[in-house]
Amino acid sequence: MVQLKSIGKVDESMNRVIAFEISSQDAASHSKFYADVFGWELGEPNWGYYPAKTGPSEENGIDGGIAHGPEHFPVGVRLQIEVMSIDESISKVIANGGKVIQDVMDFGDFKLAYIIDPMGVHFGLIEHVK
Repeated sequence: MVQLKSIGKVDESMNRVIAFEISSQDAASHSKFYADVFGWELGEPNWGYYPAKTGPSEENGIDGGIAHGPEHFPVGVRLQIEVMSIDESISKVIANGGKVIQDVMDFGDFKLAYIIDPMGVHFGLIEHVK
């Protein structure tokens, strides 16, 4: 997985987009496309996920990666939003008409879940474990 770094103290009233994920049915070829076209630096794949560094960390922008798309999202782009509490955020998603399409997965230093908003837009929630 891409090393998702916290951007610092998160204001509890705001949750920030910290990464993107491109889903593809051929993540290896798709990753090469973005590296060749945009000069992105690709990391070693992990679980079919190719981390992508899109520029120097001191410049505006976000990093992300290209992954083999799961059945529920085979092709497309999802944003990853950092939250203070993934469980609280999931409760708010559900209370406001959204749905969980991938339950919380624990990767050790962060937790990740995938959500669909009421209009059908997919996104990820990330909680960094301290």
